[in-house]
Amino acid sequence: MTVAAFIAAQRASFGVPHTVACRALGVSQAWFYKWRGGDVSPRRARRAALAALIVFLFRKHQARYGSPRIWLDLRDLGWRVSVNTVAALMAEQGLAARRTKRRRSLTKPDRSARKAPDLLQRRFDPPQQPDVAWVGDLTELPNDEGKFYLAAVLDLHARRCVGFAMGERHDAALAKAALCMAIAVRGGRVDGVIFHTDQGGEYTGSVFAHACTEAGVRQSMGRTGSALDNAVAEAFNSTLEFELLSQEHFTTRGQARAAVAAFIDEYNTTRRHSSAGGLSPVAYELAAAARASVPDRPHPQAAA
Repeated sequence: MTVAAFIAAQRASFGVPHTVACRALGVSQAWFYKWRGGDVSPRRARRAALAALIVFLFRKHQARYGSPRIWLDLRDLGWRVSVNTVAALMAEQGLAARRTKRRRSLTKPDRSARKAPDLLQRRFDPPQQPDVAWVGDLTELPNDEGKFYLAAVLDLHARRCVGFAMGERHDAALAKAALCMAIAVRGGRVDGVIFHTDQGGEYTGSVFAHACTEAGVRQSMGRTGSALDNAVAEAFNSTLEFELLSQEHFTTRGQARAAVAAFIDEYNTTRRHSSAGGLSPVAYELAAAARASVPDRPHPQAAA
């Protein structure tokens, strides 16, 4: 049963007004009345089915996906449709991904601490291999119990969150814990990887610097107060805020911890990422590894 048919059935069976049902399901009344008008052409029927499927996918992703990612889902399901058509159908039904809020920076620079050079210079294009360059940052996780923070480490190759840690203190120990997890996830050997952050005191101090030296990690830092110098890490925090923190209310740190851990797992394994070719980070890594394992075939003329 399509969404429009369901709305009609609710009116016929239970007396639910069309206006109420459309509002509850988040669809346009104009779209419903067009359907009810009786246009039964194949093109109209296909469009109605597509609109119903878009509503399903939008709700499946908890209103987090806009038209580009919904289009990728439809493509994988075998639909041949343009992104513009998907956007138009979403607009007709009042479906729009929720907007984010401007994130407040928590960076507290230590002006007396040593600063690492900026090895990336805003070059955040995905490297062809993993563990070439990582980025990291800390962000606050609001809850009713008290201060709580997340430190995250992302690999630029696939934008995968390879390490994270949560705790009550915004300090070097938390940043180090996330780094140690990333090192463990990558098998314990990450010699030469660049780890790029801002100039927050948790990254410039001796505790974190020693951990990097021990692991063979090369520290890199952008300028203080410049979000663009650490744009990928900032984008991850904004996505977390947009898709989870602004939509949920946590009464305890434990609730926040569980929800954020689940979000990161979904982010890595399910959520589509534009920088990963529309794949999830883990799927992109697997696909890149498979391509790298296939030896180049010799040219026919060279073989002859």
